[in-house]
Amino acid sequence: MPELIAAPTVIESAGNLPKRIEEYAGRVNTKSDSVSVARMRSPQGWVEPGQRPDFEEITVVLNGKLHVEHENGVLEVAAGQAVVAKPGEWVRYSTPDEGGAEYVAVCLPAFSPDTVHRDEE
Repeated sequence: MPELIAAPTVIESAGNLPKRIEEYAGRVNTKSDSVSVARMRSPQGWVEPGQRPDFEEITVVLNGKLHVEHENGVLEVAAGQAVVAKPGEWVRYSTPDEGGAEYVAVCLPAFSPDTVHRDEE
């Protein structure tokens, strides 16, 4: 039988400014380690530490623009676009533009603080 997820769990974020993370499926809200799905809302000027995760991350931008630094440059991912970061790739996400951004992140396997491998600040 399908399971209704009535509401997400709000999770604390990493970065220089508060970002709202609403996990619908994943290790916290549904106790799933196979996949996580979360909606993010980050303000203008938000930046998180670089990371080299063990999971694949697919990010779909709903509003605004997400900047994705990687070892060979920077991608600007606009509303209606997506970016896929493969396991082991170094990336750093930020939203420097006015209005910030709203996006959905899907991680396979599910996001975990133990497998994100953030840069030391």
